Amino acid sequence: MKLFIMRHGEAATGTPDAKRPLDLTGQQEVASMAAWFESYLSQDECRALRVVSSPYDRAQQTARIIAQQLHVDEIMALPLITPDAPVDAVIEWLAEHIDETPWLVVSHMPLVGDLVGRLVDGGMQARLPLGTADVVALEADVWAAGCSTLKQHVTPATAAAI
Repeated sequence: MKLFIMRHGEAATGTPDAKRPLDLTGQQEVASMAAWFESYLSQDECRALRVVSSPYDRAQQTARIIAQQLHVDEIMALPLITPDAPVDAVIEWLAEHIDETPWLVVSHMPLVGDLVGRLVDGGMQARLPLGTADVVALEADVWAAGCSTLKQHVTPATAAAI
């Protein structure tokens, strides 16, 4: 099974935190990652991709840019995946919902870094820092701590070079 975990693009400063939109750099970062997704996924995978996002504005905006490029019609907003959400609860959700269909999860640090660390390494303190708009591609037979393989870590800069 394939799972892509993405940190939102660079966001504008301001409050409240949940309402901060992507800034121009963030929009450009995400557009670069959308083009990478389009070249990385097969047409069948693009059509099948399921997108789930934090309800925060910058994550929703990131998900919309990716979905539009890949012709994905629906984005699921999941309140469970906000910045400081408990990783174990997210892994439990993944285990219950992720199937053979490829999925993209768009969220925030520190959650995305902790989630990747726990899925790949299994350790409670494991973390992979992700920059803005970074994408990690994981594969697993089951979504549980320490059971995933990190296939690729793509940044906007490396995506633009591909």
